[in-house]
Amino acid sequence: MMRPLNAPVVSWAGKRVWIIGASTGIGAALARALAERGARLALSARSAEALAATVVQGGAAGLEHARLLPCDVTNAGAVTVALDSLVADWGGVDLVLVSAGAYHPMRADALDREVAAHLIDTNLKGPLNVAASAVPQLLRQGGGAIGIIGSVAGYGGLPKAVVYGPTKAAIINLCEAMYFDLHASGIGVYLISPGFVRTPMTAANDFRMPALISPEEAARDIVRGMEAGAFEIHFPRRFTCALKLLRLLPYRLYFAIVRRITGL
Repeated sequence: MMRPLNAPVVSWAGKRVWIIGASTGIGAALARALAERGARLALSARSAEALAATVVQGGAAGLEHARLLPCDVTNAGAVTVALDSLVADWGGVDLVLVSAGAYHPMRADALDREVAAHLIDTNLKGPLNVAASAVPQLLRQGGGAIGIIGSVAGYGGLPKAVVYGPTKAAIINLCEAMYFDLHASGIGVYLISPGFVRTPMTAANDFRMPALISPEEAARDIVRGMEAGAFEIHFPRRFTCALKLLRLLPYRLYFAIVRRITGL
């Protein structure tokens, strides 16, 4: 039997977890799931009010004890200040999860520079800002892990994803590179690749979303993946595995099948 690529999470009880992008969607669902499992949580997002609402509406035992650290991932200094504050309080951090992200459907014939810059800042520069602060801390501790939520949109080019898709492809490459660089030091790296998840971001889509799942289902799969010690945690597998196979086809077939599936 093959060994897992990361150390499996045996117990969440008391594990110090910082979730960035925890006010809505997958991040909020992860906060609830990990609170129920006894993790010690710090939650970050741009809006302090949205974070407070997440805790009030969470309904998960232990979520009311979460530490709230409002910060914007696009502001490198704010990320460092938040982490320093957390380490001063906790003495370290066991797992950093980057769920913050932005989405805007866009086609090549309607490329908007300002929107593109916002997507790049949030989806790529943001995780890089977190990694630049968190990885040195994990190395000083001699252990811990970092996970970044990407998207199956990073597997290959898709209609209406002319900027969003490339930012998520970069996350795949980033996590692979970090795994090479950090594994020998005992630092775990998780690449989290969701398909379509019912969130405020995907509500902007005007097309059929195959295998659409809830944030709670996404959080369940992420937790199970980390408990299994996976490197890439992708879901729902009936959809993500089909996309992985599709990417192996010659471009003539790839383009034709994606057009037929999406109708775009």
